[in-house]
Order: sequence, then structure tokens, then C-alpha cells
Amino acid sequence: MTTLRLFNTLSKEKETFTPIDAQHVRMYVCGPTVYDFAHIGNARPVIVFDLLYRLLRFFYGARHVTYVRNITDVDDKINARAGSEHPGMPLNEAIRLITEKTNIQFQADVSALGCLDPTEQPRATEHIDAMKAMIERLIARGVAYVAEGHVLFSPSAMDQLSGVPRYGALARRSLDEMIAGARVDVAPYKRDATDFVLWKPSTDEEPGWPSPAGIGGRGRPGWHIECSAMSMARLLEPFGGGLQCDDPAKNVFDIHGGGIDLVFPHHENEIAQSCCAFGTARMANIWMHNGFLQVEGEKMSKSLGNFVTIRQVMETLGGERFAGEIARLTMLKAQYRQPIDWTEKGLGESTVEIEGLRRALRSAVPGDPSEAVVEALADDLNTPQALAEIWRLSGEARAASSPARRREAADALAGSLKLLGFDRLVDDVTEENHALREELDRTILEATRTAIDPDSFERLAGEAAEAFEAQIKRREAESLGLEIGEIETLIAARLAARRVRNFAEADRIRGELEVMGITLRDAKDPVTGDIVTSWEPR
Repeated sequence: MTTLRLFNTLSKEKETFTPIDAQHVRMYVCGPTVYDFAHIGNARPVIVFDLLYRLLRFFYGARHVTYVRNITDVDDKINARAGSEHPGMPLNEAIRLITEKTNIQFQADVSALGCLDPTEQPRATEHIDAMKAMIERLIARGVAYVAEGHVLFSPSAMDQLSGVPRYGALARRSLDEMIAGARVDVAPYKRDATDFVLWKPSTDEEPGWPSPAGIGGRGRPGWHIECSAMSMARLLEPFGGGLQCDDPAKNVFDIHGGGIDLVFPHHENEIAQSCCAFGTARMANIWMHNGFLQVEGEKMSKSLGNFVTIRQVMETLGGERFAGEIARLTMLKAQYRQPIDWTEKGLGESTVEIEGLRRALRSAVPGDPSEAVVEALADDLNTPQALAEIWRLSGEARAASSPARRREAADALAGSLKLLGFDRLVDDVTEENHALREELDRTILEATRTAIDPDSFERLAGEAAEAFEAQIKRREAESLGLEIGEIETLIAARLAARRVRNFAEADRIRGELEVMGITLRDAKDPVTGDIVTSWEPR
């Protein structure tokens, strides 16, 4: 059986993935802060962890995998956007408008990229009580303190607790290095430069909730505590109520993911809060991070004018039926931990490749994915290697010498593409094939009743496969308003012209077929060595 191996940022090496409970595999990924259109850099972790979600479902079964991706709807960036876009409106009403509109945009964008809905998408505003409960635990354990209406976490105090990791273990930095490299808020009420906010006071206009720890007044959570509370509340035992569990062994889940930019400070601070609140050595067993994305060789930024949203990519590819699949393919060409350069040239290449895949799928009914594709993905989501197998299958599905082999390759291609997240592409091309394939399967079943030996069965099955392909060809000819006999007559005339070396006539017939919408493909018969010509709609 194929072994799933994933690179763990915490250990800096590939590890064999062994779930805590194979009946309940759990993954948390940091989701969007809903104040603006998601950019193409935001799309990368969404696609990467959608692929991992699909792979986990493949290995463990769909109902045994829980994937949580949060929605951050409490954040000062949201407040600022709401105030600037709706200056005459009460801030809380404006915030609701901004977050609802932006979340709808985000869900539509990632759906267009072929991503499955996560099992759950909790909102920060739904988990304020869980955040407050965690904050009070941290104060009681001596790693958080109250100062001027704020609650702050103290990384230096963390070192005094036993059974918890060292602060900086994920980023592999010392406390002094983090102080030197961090962009920290300077405030007189902070004991140390690296102390970070768990809770802060709110004005009457800002969103707020009754503050924890007897502080009084209203306040709102810091960014880091939000993900700690949401992941624990949705993934720990007892399921849905992790904050009530005092068994350290049950306060760990399987995988935590996000972009490489979140390693420090966000994920480092998540680990600190969660482990200190529950006395655990780990928050998640495996931490995974995707690499950076550049646009045309430069870091993406609004000041450089190369800031590209997912919506803009879809609009650029607006004439393409499978714009989301083109973007997804472009993203998967780089292994997820490596940097990727997002270019118009790359999108153009993927556009051509998607069309080639559609042609290769024309006679397919999705089967099991190729073992080579599964093995590549099981090796830390090695998508370049998986795509190499996709191109091989595509070539066989279009040009293998026998109809049976073309069918076998096309079915494996379809199953492999579904595993990679190209469901719409596969379903669009193959939906009409199911009825034809059922008829073929009935024919083969009948052949097994009449076949008297393996050779006889193979011959009958081959004839049935040829009949199926002939049906596909007839359907394709009809879509062009042509009779299949007309096409085959012209192809036979061209081959006859080639045999007498009348290449001018052969080229003329090829041109006539091109005008009719037919593309020809020549190959050598592996047995006879004769030229065999196949055709497909252009």
C-alpha cells in the first residue's frame, strides 16, 4: 500500500503520516480575512490544501476526514475598510456589509478554482466565548497578564512551564532573533517586546464583546487567539467542545496548514497559546506551509502594479470555458513548497494543455486514478511528477494503437484528474459516455457467457471496445454536422495518396479536413509498421 509522506515544517523533514485516529483525520488551515478580494497568492494555499484534503479522503474515506478552514471576520483591517467605504453608516453595520460581501466573493472565487467546500468554515465572531475561555486559562497558568484593558501573552513566561515547546521552535529562531526581526507594537504596558495581544479594548463604535478575566468594559480578540480557539473548538475531543477537555493527549490534531508567511509570528503564537492553555507538547502533529508566489518575476504588490486578484485572473480568461481549471493547473505545476512565478505565458501554456486533456478524455468514463499519480501525490504532494504521468496518460488516450488501451488510459486519466481537482473538466467531457459505456459493459458481460477460452473473450471484448469508440466518433462527427463515412472516406483517400507518394494530394485532403473542423494524427502500427491515421474535432 502506498505510504503518505508529508514535509513537517516543525521537524524540517518528510514524515510518514500516521493519523491520531484513522476514523477521524483532522486538518485546520488558516482562511481569509474578509475585507477585500482574494489575490492569486491567497489562492495558492486554498488549492494546495484542497488537494491534500482530496488525497486524505482518497486514503481514509470522505466521511473520516474533517477539514476546517476559518473565516476571520474580526480584524482592524475590516474596521478600516468598513469605515472608508461606508463613512455615513454605523461601523458595526458597515462591517457586516463588508464581511458578508467579501465572503461571498471569496467562496465564489475558490469554487471557480475547483476547490471542494471544507467540512466546516467557522467564523471568528462565532467563537468569542471560546477565545475568552482560552485567555482565562492562559492568565491562570501565568503566561498571560492584564495591562490597561489589554491581555497580553508572555513568550518569556512560557519557558517556565513544563511540558510545552520552546517559543520559536517552529520558526527555528531564538527569542533574541525574533525580537530583532519582528515588527512589534511598541506600547508602555508591555513587559517585553515580543509580548503579543490576546485581547484589546474596543471603543463604543468598534465591534466588541464583554471582556474576559474581570477586566470590565468591551473588547475584541487579537488575531492569533482566533485561530487557536477555532481549531481547538472544532477539531478536539470531545468533538466540537475541545475547550472542555483537560486530557493533554486529546488536545492535539493531525495537520495545520497555511502559507509560509504565517510561520512567524502567527503560527508560532498559535502554538504558544494552545500548548500553554492545555499543557501539550504540540498543537498539531504536522505543520505544512506552501511557498511564496511572485508575479512576472517580482513580489506582488499594489505599488508595483502587479497585484492580481483571483477575480481578475478569471476575467482575463473570461473567454475560456474552464478558466478555473487553467488557473489550477498553472498553480499545480510547481511543487507546493517551492516558490512559483505567476506569468501570462504560463497561463497561456495551461490553456493549450487543458484543451489537450479535453480531447484525451473524449471516450473516458472516470476509473481509479493511476497508481503513479497516487504515489507522486503521496510523496509530499509532488504535483510535477503527478502531472508527468497525466501527460503520459493523455498521450496514450489519444494515440495508443488499440481502442482497448486508449479506453484504459482515458479512464485512468479521468480518475487521476478528479483526484487532482479537475472534476468539472472531467464531468463535462465524460457525462455523455456513461450510457454508452453501460451498453458496452453489457456487451462484454454477454461476451463472457459465449466465450469458450481467454483468447475468444479478449477478441469479443476488443470488438466491444471498438464499437464503443465508433459510437464516440459518430457523436463527434454529428457535433460538426458531418457524416462519419464522409470523414473516413477522405482519410482513406489521403492514405492512398501517401502510399503512391502523392504528398500534394495528401496535404490537400488534410487541408480540406481541417476546414471541416477535423484534426488528423498519424502513427505507426506497432505490428505492421503501416501508417494509421486517427482523427478528432479541432
